[in-house]
Amino acid sequence: MRGFIPEPEKLYTWWSYRAQDWAASNRGRRLDHIWASPALERTAKEMKVVREARGWERPSDHVPVIANFDL
Repeated sequence: MRGFIPEPEKLYTWWSYRAQDWAASNRGRRLDHIWASPALERTAKEMKVVREARGWERPSDHVPVIANFDL
C-alpha cells in the first residue's frame, strides 16, 4: 500500500466510532493490509482505499482496500 501512497501521507483503513465527525478529525489506523511477495509486488498496478465507504449508512469502522495486479 505504501508503494502507492508514500510517507508522510496519511493511510488509514479504520476510523473509530468514538469520533463525533470521523472525516473532520481524520484520525485512524491502518489495520487492513495487502501483502504480496516481491514477484507479485512488481505486477501491482493500482491500489485504492475505499474511504467513502466509512460514510455510508450503517458502515463498518473498516473500509475496503482494493488492489489490481497485472498477471
